[in-house]
Amino acid sequence: MKWLFILSIFITSSAFAKAYQTPADFIREAFTSPPKAEVLWLTKAIKPNVERIMAHKVNLLRVRYWGNNQTTAWILDEIGKERPITIGIVIKNNHIERIKVLEFRESRGDEIQYPFFTDQFHQARLQHDLQLDRYINGISGATLSVRALTKIARLALFFHQQTAYRSQP
Repeated sequence: MKWLFILSIFITSSAFAKAYQTPADFIREAFTSPPKAEVLWLTKAIKPNVERIMAHKVNLLRVRYWGNNQTTAWILDEIGKERPITIGIVIKNNHIERIKVLEFRESRGDEIQYPFFTDQFHQARLQHDLQLDRYINGISGATLSVRALTKIARLALFFHQQTAYRSQP
């Protein structure tokens, strides 16, 4: 009986998972010739701003990314309401070139994957106060998913600034 309960939880939680693109395919689209993955270490100097952007404690030591010229690509996860949302972001010349939901695991809020929403992030930059330089319109019924995507956009822009690929002001 116990295994039946565990199986029903697994089936219920995986029933909502929607994979739209693999991380590897996203990276291949971001670069003509994909570079080798690099690592950004979350040092004591970086971590307070990461936690300020995410509005919660972050237990990561490092983050993998891909970079070439003044472009970086990031595959990051953030919890929407209860489950992680996997997001791919390309930063070029210190602004968002592309943002895409790669996998959505929540029961609602998947409207954040559509261009009518993600297009708002195109060319967005990070201000000195770690906020985006523009207002992002929400989606009724998808508030937590919208927040997750917005936080990840800010985080990728911040991470980009910590790399050698950032554009000089």
